[in-house]
Formats: sequence, structure tokens, C-alpha cells
Amino acid sequence: MADWNHIIAHWQEASDKDRITMNNLFKSKDYSWALFLGHLVIEKLLKAHCVKHNKAHPIFTHDLLRLASLSGLELSQEQEDWLDHISIFNINARYDNYKQDFYKRCTRPYTEMWIERVEILRKWLIEAF
Repeated sequence: MADWNHIIAHWQEASDKDRITMNNLFKSKDYSWALFLGHLVIEKLLKAHCVKHNKAHPIFTHDLLRLASLSGLELSQEQEDWLDHISIFNINARYDNYKQDFYKRCTRPYTEMWIERVEILRKWLIEAF
């Protein structure tokens, strides 16, 4: 029998480490990769919620809305919109054909705004445990 609390803690700790990296990347002005890590911060907390809710390992996906739908959490429209937008950070930072446009979009103000939203979602997800 799986120790679900241990698995949940694993996802939470991994998210915390990614948050540190996200902030370090932001400080070094590596904005696109900071947002990529912001996506992972939220993804891992949603996977922890999926484990808590389903007593099963989370599915293999980076789609934050899909994970949220499997987590048992109730989301506002704004939260859904933010998760949908943050999901693109995973694709755009990772694949060459999207990178150039994404790099141009990742100005300091844009990145600050989205890191702030990652932090708001993160706090909400932590409080929901």
C-alpha cells in the first residue's frame, strides 16, 4: 500500500525547490526560464492535490487545468484563466519553435505580473491542504 502522505510531501517539497529556482532565475533576469519554473511550482502542487484527492499517482501531464479538474478543488474563473495561461509557459520555454516569441514577451513587467500570480495560486493551493 502506498504511503500517500509521503508522496504528497514529495510533490510539495519539489514545488518549494522549484520556487527557489524560479526566484533565482528572475533575479538573474532569465525571465522565460523563471516562468517555466513558475509553471512547475503550480504543477507539482496540483499533483499533490490529485494524490490527496484520488489516492493514486497523478497522470502524466503538464496541463494545469486538467490537473486541477482531477484535484477535487473548486476554482474561480480567474483561477482557471491563470492556470490556462501559465500552462503555456511549459510549452513556450521548452520548444524551439515557440521560444523566440516567448523570449520577446518575457519582459520584466510581464514576468513580475505572472510570478505574482504564481505566488497567489501557490498560497491558495497550500492553504487548501
